[in-house]
Amino acid sequence: MNIKRLVILQLILFAGLGSAYLVPTHGKLQPMGVVMELPESIGQWYGTPQKITKAELEQLASDTSFARRSYTDAVGDSILASIVLAGEDPDNSLHRPERCLPAQGWTILDSKVVTINDPALPGGSLKVTRLRNQQKVRDDKGNTHIIYNLNYYWFIGYDHQTPSAIDRAVTDIRDRITKGYNQRWAYVTVASTVTDNLTKFGRSEAETDKIIQAFIRDLFPRITRSSTSEGQITARDTAK
Repeated sequence: MNIKRLVILQLILFAGLGSAYLVPTHGKLQPMGVVMELPESIGQWYGTPQKITKAELEQLASDTSFARRSYTDAVGDSILASIVLAGEDPDNSLHRPERCLPAQGWTILDSKVVTINDPALPGGSLKVTRLRNQQKVRDDKGNTHIIYNLNYYWFIGYDHQTPSAIDRAVTDIRDRITKGYNQRWAYVTVASTVTDNLTKFGRSEAETDKIIQAFIRDLFPRITRSSTSEGQITARDTAK
């Protein structure tokens, strides 16, 4: 009986693994749901372009596209915004922050989905993943300090947006099999360091959350090609 069960389990396992080969790796590319150009200014924020690291260019697929700016305001606050757009294969282009941050020396302390509310957002709200991170750094005197960072991200496709990497992957497989197209996924990250105890007029974690969420409210309509019902977007003409 045990041998029979083992054989059945192995057959189920092989069937599950084999089904991966049924998923088309190529499909008709849908128009992008995101604008791959971060604005120079957003409200009181002014952004300067940032170089994409050599590691990113080497590790991600060659047809991956990037947009990145570091934004500052008049009182010294700083926000880093980034868009990564996948090509044919999002699994080789979209390495969400949970994979990248530890390699950069960050420890992820907490991860949760939060809802940002605003009438200008699709359906009046946007769900994003919020990461709380920490890193040990040494100053010029050799003393060790801990700094904290908040990182918000979400995925944007042709007709769907989600804070979940799992939901993005499941939706991508479904669309490739049942509809024969590739949503041309992108993900957006908006991050800022908690400067409380780091600078004279530093921001607490709650204050950092507030400025990031306000920034996202202003950024969202500038980088998406549409706005529709909650949880979805509709692609516009891709011509700029």
